[in-house]
Parts: sequence; structure tokens; C-alpha cells
Amino acid sequence: MGDSIVTWFVLAILLFWAMGAYNRLVRCRSQGNVSFAVLEGFLDHYVLLVKTNAPDPQLHESVQVAWAGLAASAEQFKVSLRFARAQPLHGPAMNALRTAHGTLCESWARVRELPAELLDAAWLQALQLEWERVSVKTEMARVEFNRAVANYNEAIGQFPALLLAWLFGFKPAQTF
Repeated sequence: MGDSIVTWFVLAILLFWAMGAYNRLVRCRSQGNVSFAVLEGFLDHYVLLVKTNAPDPQLHESVQVAWAGLAASAEQFKVSLRFARAQPLHGPAMNALRTAHGTLCESWARVRELPAELLDAAWLQALQLEWERVSVKTEMARVEFNRAVANYNEAIGQFPALLLAWLFGFKPAQTF
């Protein structure tokens, strides 16, 4: 009789521990998803900036070529963002988004580095200010997302919770 009470007590403790550990894993994953939703809102602004601020078609051909490259990068970024939105803690989707973001930023740098006499200075300055404003907000959201990802990865890597993570298919996430 005494052994069965101890056995049931140990099983109850294990069950409650497992429920708590599983809830922590789910909560960490949820925090990562919410953090990405905030980050995504700011990342969408980059695409919007490119779509709504096309240069005057009368400007030099090199401006049009550089802008076409930026528009193509923005489209690639938009597609990568759509995939990352579906699975924000999925490593390959986040790697693709990070690469697309880097390409977008490089394309923007090419537009900014065009000779001043080829560009409308007021247009470029207004666009640069808006780009920087979005970049600052994006960086703050990125830090929060990366912190949530680190917490999630830490939670699924701790023993004995990693057994539950393996059992329920929790995979490590990638930062942005």
C-alpha cells in the first residue's frame, strides 16, 4: 500500500512537471511568433517605401536601372516575408528572409550612391529619412524577436525539457 502511494505521488509530480514544461515551451514559441508579427509590420514598410516612391521617369537611365534593381529586391523580400510569416520560427524561412533583407539594403545603397547630379535631391533626402526611420524601428523589433528566439531555443535545449521538445517536435529557431 505504501509503495503504491509513493508511486502515484511520483507519477503525479512527473505529470505536473511535464505539463508545466510543455506550457513553457508553448509560451516561448508563442512569444517568438508575437515578436515576429511586430517585426513583420516594420519590414512591410520597406516594400511599401519602394512601391510608393518610384523616381521620376525623366531621370537618367542609370537611376531607372538602379531603381529597377531595388524594386526586384523588394519583390524578393516580399515573397521571403510571406514565407517567414507562415513559420516565423522555421530556420530556412528566416535564413531566406535575412538574405532577402540584405539584398534589399544593398540595392538601396546602390540607389543612394548614384551621382547627386542624376537624382532629385529632395526626393532622395525624403526617402532616406523615411528609410532610416523604418530601419530604427525595425532594429528595435529585431532585437525583441531575437531575444524571444534565444529564450525559445534555451527552453527547448534544457534537460529534461528537451525530451518534451523532441517528443512534440519543437525545433530550434533562427534569429533575424
